[in-house]
Amino acid sequence: HIQVNRARKQRRRTYRAHGRINPYMSNPCHIELILSEHEAPVSKPEEPEGTKKSKPKERLTAGATVAQS
Repeated sequence: HIQVNRARKQRRRTYRAHGRINPYMSNPCHIELILSEHEAPVSKPEEPEGTKKSKPKERLTAGATVAQS
């Protein structure tokens, strides 16, 4: 459940040309999240064999040399 309420406006000033001052207002809000945990655990589905990603190739750090075997 998510609830968003308006908060009090914050007032600041912005200074303009020729000595004018204008209001610079922001519109903040209060955000409320209500979370609940399910009682029963959720089981992880089994993945088919063809969907697993292959391991990335090992990379050398800068200045490292390749060992000859």
